[in-house]
Amino acid sequence: MVTAPSVNVVAIDGPAGAGKSTIARELAHKLSLPYLDTGAMYRGITYAALRRGIDVNDVDALADLALSTVLVITDDTLIVDGIDATQDIRGEAVTRAVSAVAANSAVRSELRERQRNWVAARGGGVVEGRDIATVVFPDARLKVFLTASPLVRAQRRVAQIGGDVEQIARDIAERDHKDSTRIDSPLRESENAIVVDTSNRTIEDVVTQIVGVFHG
Repeated sequence: MVTAPSVNVVAIDGPAGAGKSTIARELAHKLSLPYLDTGAMYRGITYAALRRGIDVNDVDALADLALSTVLVITDDTLIVDGIDATQDIRGEAVTRAVSAVAANSAVRSELRERQRNWVAARGGGVVEGRDIATVVFPDARLKVFLTASPLVRAQRRVAQIGGDVEQIARDIAERDHKDSTRIDSPLRESENAIVVDTSNRTIEDVVTQIVGVFHG
């Protein structure tokens, strides 16, 4: 396993709809660091499974798939086995199936290794996900846990992908439960993370706060 230099890592965790991706991208820009959306990687494996007709609850088949799937990720795109899946990984089918994929320990082990290698190759980065501060980079220079009220999170999702607020709220609650109760690397706050509620704050305000803590 490659040991990534954690000194230049900003680890950002939090539930769906808390603003992780938007804030992490802007933060990476402000700090002149590369940005990695680890959630997109899990969605990429989910997309590959659905495309090949693999049951996302088939533990062994999914483990094999994770080892063989080629993911090429940038700030704005995800290429899965040579196919641009940037839009498809945000669709309803992948969104409903990704929790099962993320709960697979073999998949998590493989993607954690890729995440550490990605950061090691770049000498640092702003990395966002659900177990970044607690498992992937426990020695990160700065750990941030972003959260927001359930209603705000649902409204943000509807603004992004459309749909009914109440249904999206139920889906988010189900995802929260699965992510926080899974055996391997559950979603939780790191003991020494700063917790930021983004519910009634602008992106600029939140990013400014985090930049201040980073340089402080």
